[in-house]
Amino acid sequence: MVHPPPYRVAIEANGGGTDTLDEKKCALVVDDEPQTRQLIKRILERHGFECELTASAEEARKSLDADGKRFQLMLCDVNMPGESGLELIRSVLVRHPDVATLMVTGADDPSLAESAIQLGAYGYLTKPFSPNELMIHITNALHRRRLEIENREHQEVLEHAVANRTAALSDAVSQLQRSEQELRMHQEETVRRLSSMAELRDLETGRHLERMSSYCALIAERFGFSRERVELMRIASPMHDVGKIGIPDNVLLKPATLSPEEFRIMQQHTVIGYEILSGSEAELLTLAAILAWTHHERFDGTGYPLGIAGDEIPIEGRIAAVADVFDALTTDRIYRPAFGVEQAIEMMRAQRGTHFDPDVLDCFFDAMETVEEIRSGYNRVVPASGREAKVEQAA
Repeated sequence: MVHPPPYRVAIEANGGGTDTLDEKKCALVVDDEPQTRQLIKRILERHGFECELTASAEEARKSLDADGKRFQLMLCDVNMPGESGLELIRSVLVRHPDVATLMVTGADDPSLAESAIQLGAYGYLTKPFSPNELMIHITNALHRRRLEIENREHQEVLEHAVANRTAALSDAVSQLQRSEQELRMHQEETVRRLSSMAELRDLETGRHLERMSSYCALIAERFGFSRERVELMRIASPMHDVGKIGIPDNVLLKPATLSPEEFRIMQQHTVIGYEILSGSEAELLTLAAILAWTHHERFDGTGYPLGIAGDEIPIEGRIAAVADVFDALTTDRIYRPAFGVEQAIEMMRAQRGTHFDPDVLDCFFDAMETVEEIRSGYNRVVPASGREAKVEQAA
């Protein structure tokens, strides 16, 4: 029975198949001893290799730089004139990572061998060696080279796939953000249109809604709401008085103090607003319904329509109460002129803990510089439909 050469057994054990050496390959031999160069060349050529012989690291580097892709393998001595084989290997691993490097040397030094392997050499073979020993080392080196190249290619494919999927995900997220932004814009437009229904009946209501919306957002932000919740508060708060569309004109537009019966009718705008806005799964309308229902509740429980107190009142309702009353006090009403800002502050401070949540009120008063900027921004001429235009006077 004829046994295959040891290097063939090594090839098959490594899963390389016999075609590993049947394929035309090219090796670079670097050794300052002519006899060793020629010996290696003869062995390799018998197994289908083309060989280029060089006597120094400098010559080897020139060959690699000229056409490094031509070589699959470099066999290199350690001790040579000029640059050592270790320095050459270090350079080749960086500049030509697809070249398998194998140390073939007369230095039988375990520490040197360990240094070469740690540096990245694929093997360390000492002279003298048999042809089979050389071919086994070469087979193992080429097998490892093939696995490393396949691993790099696989990694590149994975990275490319990840990059493509990341880009696709980024595009999807951007599209979702655009869709959400468009949806929010449509929601805000719907809110403005719905809120303007009351404005058609009460000229002052429109400016009041804009100021009150800004005050609510300011308090919510300073009170620690998330950016998304602050924005939701800003958009939803103009609907707090939408229930006024159900209040008769003789009550809503009465230029004098309301009678007890008329006041009870006016109080119904909170319930009407809640009934209009409630029952939706939309977060915006749910918040708007809460604001419509609770912005006239008082911290001491004497408000309407529920008569709840303290923390039973949603924080959004407590914020809306402060914003709503401040704007009502500091702007002209059909039944009285505006109070001055300082006077309004004193009036509200007197009801700290009774009408208003103390923490919310303090938070609002701490931001009076910004509050005044908001007020000034809306002190402009307002065109009146069917009435003479008027200027909103600052206090």
